[in-house]
Amino acid sequence: MPGTVKAILFDTFGTVVDWRSSLIAELTAWGAARNITADWTGLVDAWRGNYAPSMDRVRKGEQPWTKLDDLHRATLDQLIVQFGLPDLGEADRDHLNRGWHRLTPWPDSIPGLTRLKSRYTIAPLSNGNVALLLNMAKHAGIPWDMICAAELFRHYKPDPETYLGAAALLGLEPGEVMMAAAHNGDLAAARACGLKTAFFARPTEYGPHQSRDFAPDGPWDVVAANIEDLATKMRC
Repeated sequence: MPGTVKAILFDTFGTVVDWRSSLIAELTAWGAARNITADWTGLVDAWRGNYAPSMDRVRKGEQPWTKLDDLHRATLDQLIVQFGLPDLGEADRDHLNRGWHRLTPWPDSIPGLTRLKSRYTIAPLSNGNVALLLNMAKHAGIPWDMICAAELFRHYKPDPETYLGAAALLGLEPGEVMMAAAHNGDLAAARACGLKTAFFARPTEYGPHQSRDFAPDGPWDVVAANIEDLATKMRC
């Protein structure tokens, strides 16, 4: 249903890129090269597990605005101790933290986004900060037209300021913008702000820990199999 849609914004972690497999592979290889043995899978799952709680502390005013890179780093510093890693130096900690900048897209992401870009403005609307999202795009070849990051609005999704702020940056009415995500909660917040919505599942995002978002659970405007299918449904 192209209708009046002029721009499509994408959730990024889990929707466009496979954060879990990417980080597990990178940390496993990094550890092997240094003879460091650890439960890398458990560490990655715990790292992501603190994603929402750390942002919620910012959203609730329990700590000042803090960009996602710094939230990730604070969690990593705790996990290094929790998982019994050596006392890593600053260069190693920074490298590991920037693993979030080097995530691999799902196979359909780049071809699907490239097709959508031919007709619509496409951008991430992510809780990632600008540098993280920009570096990720350069690393993976993601063809964004621009970067819409929570950092620009100093609010994390699902705060309305993120969805409405992105529409305003694009000079569009909320109804001219579509939010595309593999997470029903993200779409519910976007729809409440007047945006159009598109859902496609990523049933392996959390590996064996996946417990939700296997199927659409709201009145979304488009339900697709993946981003390439979304491009087809949006007549690209």
